[in-house]
Amino acid sequence: RLQGDCGLTRAERASVFQIMTQPSLVHSPAPAEPPYLRGLNEAQREAVLTTDGPVLVLAGAGTGKTRVLTTRLAHLLASRKAWPSQILAVTFTNKAAREMIHRTGELVGGMVEGMPWLGTFHSICAKLLRRHAELVGLKANFSILDVDDQLRLMKQVIEAARIDEKRWPARHLSSLIDSWKNRAMTPKDVPAGESFAYGNGKGAAVYEAYQQRLKALNAADFGDLLLDVITILRTNAEVLKEYQSRFAYILVDEYQDTNVAQYLWLRLLSGERRNICCVGDDDQSIYGWRGAEVDNILRFERDFPGAKIIRLERNYRSTPYILAAASGLIAANKSRLGKTLWTE
Repeated sequence: RLQGDCGLTRAERASVFQIMTQPSLVHSPAPAEPPYLRGLNEAQREAVLTTDGPVLVLAGAGTGKTRVLTTRLAHLLASRKAWPSQILAVTFTNKAAREMIHRTGELVGGMVEGMPWLGTFHSICAKLLRRHAELVGLKANFSILDVDDQLRLMKQVIEAARIDEKRWPARHLSSLIDSWKNRAMTPKDVPAGESFAYGNGKGAAVYEAYQQRLKALNAADFGDLLLDVITILRTNAEVLKEYQSRFAYILVDEYQDTNVAQYLWLRLLSGERRNICCVGDDDQSIYGWRGAEVDNILRFERDFPGAKIIRLERNYRSTPYILAAASGLIAANKSRLGKTLWTE
């Protein structure tokens, strides 16, 4: 425009050209790096900044897993990729959830206080279930039974079914039902072979009677919090779509400790966006006795094609001798994705 007939005099054109070619306009300085990224090693930084699409962070012992998780959360908030209410962040214990909130708050300040969906699997599912309780035959003010109440109710069900409680203890039935719920099985889903593990084939029938009593009492046990929410999401397309749209990003801690029900819940909510980041270690799965499935982490790439796998291998906690001993032992594991820890 300055070279043509733009209505400016020669002197005016010269002034405009001088302003437009000032170094401060042509070479603007690069934006300063956010302070929360300082001190991260290369793999940690990649895990924080790879925000879109499925990401599996394989974090060996002492490699800064919690720091990566909280910094990633801080980055999503600080970069305005999502509002606090659009992030689902789940872990296994209330202590871990409080630690995540505290450490993220130190990085980005008050923004973290507006995160209603940061907590344990059970606390978040309890919140979801109270919103949609009527869809599974409950009222929003339902009670959550503790272990003692659960056993008392089990004994009533066993007595009504005329089963010898001395031979088939309520604690045995409670353990069976808990294992079925961890695998997202309703009474009709229980295989016949497993039903025979209690009361000479009455396992599934007693499970059904127990569930009916829970509903009559407007109550749920801890296994129901996940199982009922999965049922709601599977059978109500509008509710599923609502939460898939709400949760722009999903972050999961200790993914190697998830059971089948937790795995299915996460798969349902991740939807088409697939902005899910799971942090875990296939070499530290020790909770098989409570339903944890290490296969969840081993098949992540198959479940989420095109997933990015990031390995945190620099250990900040142990000496080289300890790492060498541990690595020599762990190398014998056949079912693992593999990583090599090192330390300075």
